[in-house]
Amino acid sequence: MPMNQAICLTSLVRKAGNSPASRREPRQSWDSSESLMSRSLYILDANPGQPKSRKAALYSSAERKRRDESPWTLVQGVLAPIQFGVFLVSLALVLRYLATGEGYGAATISIVVKTLCLYAIMITGSIWEKRVFDRYLFAPAFYWEDVFSILVLALHSAYLLALATGALSPRQLMLLALAAYATYVINAAQFLIKLRMARLDAGQSQLSDDETSECVGRVP
Repeated sequence: MPMNQAICLTSLVRKAGNSPASRREPRQSWDSSESLMSRSLYILDANPGQPKSRKAALYSSAERKRRDESPWTLVQGVLAPIQFGVFLVSLALVLRYLATGEGYGAATISIVVKTLCLYAIMITGSIWEKRVFDRYLFAPAFYWEDVFSILVLALHSAYLLALATGALSPRQLMLLALAAYATYVINAAQFLIKLRMARLDAGQSQLSDDETSECVGRVP
């Protein structure tokens, strides 16, 4: 409710209290009603710049507490940039091989290392999800991220299988690795968006609490 509307409603209450019909009642009751209305209007307008209906927060209070206390949160924070660094190096080596035909061995090793990093972050991520949301995969807050992670895992695993069985030529293996890397980039972007959402939710929650406390404190 905008502040000007709050002032108008308060004014109407005051006018009603001064009307002839209202003079039959004690003035004290109108003062009490007026104070109660003013207090309610202040609270309703505690944050006029934001819509009153917001999407549900990514974490509940209990989930946020478990996330902050879990050591697996730190593990995820360490493994994610390591995997991204390995990905950049491997991508350069794969593109170099496809462009020049050289460095197949180095490119192959880099893809294997990248896949092992993916396995590590998937396993520890599932443990983290269990600790925070009480399920290993497909928690509502990260449902589509987990769905896409399965595709990423499947393509990386398909590369290892094709490499071990010799089912594909070297060039085909590199193209399969590029397909796996493309899905990895999309999946990483999904998680970065959720990370930003979590930070915004935390900031808005803190701001709302502070403004509500300040507003209630100003009400006479």
